[in-house]
Amino acid sequence: MLPFVAPILLLQLQAPDPAFRADLDAGRYLAVLAESSRRVGQNPRDAAALAARSQALSSLQRFAEALADADRALQMNPRLADALLARGLARAGQAIRQRDLGALREALGALDDLRAATEADPSLAPAWTSLGLAYELLPGLLGGSTRKALQCADNLARLVPARGELLRALILVEEGRWRDAEPAFQRALALAPGDPEVVAQWLAALDSRPAKKALGEAGKNARLRAEAARLLPAARTRAKAVTAVSDAYLHAGQPETAWQVLQEALPHVDAPTLLRLQLGKVAAVGGIHRAEGLAALDQVLREPLEGGSAGAPGAWWRKGQILRDLGRNDEARRAAQEALKLDPRHRGTRELVGKLGEAP
Repeated sequence: MLPFVAPILLLQLQAPDPAFRADLDAGRYLAVLAESSRRVGQNPRDAAALAARSQALSSLQRFAEALADADRALQMNPRLADALLARGLARAGQAIRQRDLGALREALGALDDLRAATEADPSLAPAWTSLGLAYELLPGLLGGSTRKALQCADNLARLVPARGELLRALILVEEGRWRDAEPAFQRALALAPGDPEVVAQWLAALDSRPAKKALGEAGKNARLRAEAARLLPAARTRAKAVTAVSDAYLHAGQPETAWQVLQEALPHVDAPTLLRLQLGKVAAVGGIHRAEGLAALDQVLREPLEGGSAGAPGAWWRKGQILRDLGRNDEARRAAQEALKLDPRHRGTRELVGKLGEAP
């Protein structure tokens, strides 16, 4: 860990890097990881690069490394908004993974960091998103507040109107107010029909409990199919959006269509590994194309995997599910063990281990 260095000149030179922000917002996490690591190698005191690398590492679920990089960046520039955001994201990730009393301390620290990030740079849109969700998801005794969450959505809407409406919609879904949430989603889609984050969150919300309660199971499935078909043409080169469309078809009872969407988009998307991971999911959940699904997962596990996904533990879990369904229980157990090495608390894998039972 570097000694604390914060002369005025250093603070002036280490301004936020627009290229890093753009790549992070677009989900190009591996590119950010490579470029930020190159810059840190040249200058270990490059706080902007450390902050960017931290955010990329969090997206890859490498939270301990992310926290270390964020702490280093903040040692050199305690008011760097990108570093405060990075530490907030790393702390939140660790809190989710820990699921114990230590998670409480991490969650409170994350809220403090996210709040400080918006104060240090009110133009940092991802900080408003993360802070708004933190306010909504934390209990009131820990600082949670729907009113404050909606204020974050208002602030974000002044910077990026589509993302502000999206944040508002997500908050209203958490409150169970589907009739209010849906118009906010539609405003976000009208403003940015090809934004993969907007597309993915809207389709996920359509499969949520509030949507099912409002629309009924059949109505929900009909809307999923219709919206998936409507939104795909504008977003077919963005892996996150294509994965969401595939999920919509899968959850609406059309696994073959979910598979076909992925196969057709695979040569054209910005992050093919995410689609291969989704092929494994469709094979595991839909019970179709199991051999091809296994091949896709094996390729995922050999290559660098972009963030914003279940990651390597998820790939091993899906592989174990398919192997179990094929009656290859010993191989399924080995796959589950690999997943648990990476994430000992992975719920799906622990459930799989319970179904597999002890080896004979």
